[in-house]
Amino acid sequence: MLRPAGPDVPIAITGAGAVTPIGIGVDAFLAGWHAGALGITEAPWSAHSPLPLLAAPIPDGFDPEPIVGERVVRATDRCAQYALVAAEEALGQAGLLETGSLDPLRTAVVDGTAAGGMHSIMFGQHRFDAGGVDAIPPTTMLAGQANSAAAQIAMRHQLHGPLQTVTTACASALDALGNAVDLLNLGRADVALCGGSDAAAVSAAESFVPVFSIAGRVFGMETPELDPERAVLPFDVARRGIVFGEGAAWFVLETAAHAAARGVEPLGWILGVGSCADGYHPSSPDPSGRWQAHAVGLGLAAAELDATDVDLVVAHATGTPKGDVAEARALRQVFVACPDTPPVTALKGHTGHTGGSSGGMSLLVALDALRTGRVAPVRGTTHVDPEMGIDVVVGEPRAVVAEVAVVNAFGFGGQNASAVVGAMGRFD
Repeated sequence: MLRPAGPDVPIAITGAGAVTPIGIGVDAFLAGWHAGALGITEAPWSAHSPLPLLAAPIPDGFDPEPIVGERVVRATDRCAQYALVAAEEALGQAGLLETGSLDPLRTAVVDGTAAGGMHSIMFGQHRFDAGGVDAIPPTTMLAGQANSAAAQIAMRHQLHGPLQTVTTACASALDALGNAVDLLNLGRADVALCGGSDAAAVSAAESFVPVFSIAGRVFGMETPELDPERAVLPFDVARRGIVFGEGAAWFVLETAAHAAARGVEPLGWILGVGSCADGYHPSSPDPSGRWQAHAVGLGLAAAELDATDVDLVVAHATGTPKGDVAEARALRQVFVACPDTPPVTALKGHTGHTGGSSGGMSLLVALDALRTGRVAPVRGTTHVDPEMGIDVVVGEPRAVVAEVAVVNAFGFGGQNASAVVGAMGRFD
């Protein structure tokens, strides 16, 4: 039985919501993960692009208007719309959606995003260049703010507790999770809505081609592969780079006492979150992996667990030549004293790289694996690079007996975050 991780943690996860390239809603997303669904396709604006590119957009069925209303849709970026819908699902699952269920002064909102409303800013510039001042959407300023998603959630649910936006590149969702845990442990809130959302490089509008997507190819981070089936290959010898995705994953966190008082069974527990800086390079991780390993170690230390307690790793695993090697080296350092390294899975072969939301989607995968004992293989990967030296789940699903999982998210600028999560149930 897992032991408590100290006087303040664990923190209960009582609700989750998702908008992803392989499914809208947590159930659809997890069904897609287990079925090997592929969200990567031809970019929605490819007919207007100077370069042929792939992307992982949200399925056509996404419609936020029935939930948030036409006025909010007109005034917000897709990034905020994804967050609003995912947060709504999370609150519903937690049984906190009814009016009066949330204490407005004791509920925190913490969003993680790599680019915020950058899509609206780019689109506003496009409209200005094409049609002048009168063509600029009047809500461009508001929609472009990085804090728009968190602010819209607070306004929708009339919340007046701590309101934060974390922008730590692709580590944003897990850093938001860590901030939310801190707010709960410090007694500043009883409930926290937290997660990640991004949409800067994928969402289409008119003939607009977002410069972020083209910039990814120019910079060399995006794969030149045009076959969706082979586009993103985490840990594979043939990996060539990322494909941009988008979406959101949000969670309801509660102190253990608050969840117990409501009589709710947690989906799982946050046992610890580690965060640190590489301090190495704007886009490349330290090739030794030492600081990514340090982030994992900080999470385990917060949880008062050892590497031998870890049963599963959900890796960041972008499918880039440098990134995957550094993460594999980091994992080997973490588990160097273990007789067997835990199995490692990853999500981006299904969804592309969903930016600041990616860590949240990986957390959903970890919670599902802890609950069901089933781990889906890394999609697309067939020949694991021998240099990795880790147990990557490929080909077929893996049955696991798991109580503890590590979830990694690493971003540009050397942003390293790692969350340690525990299985559902109560600790004694």
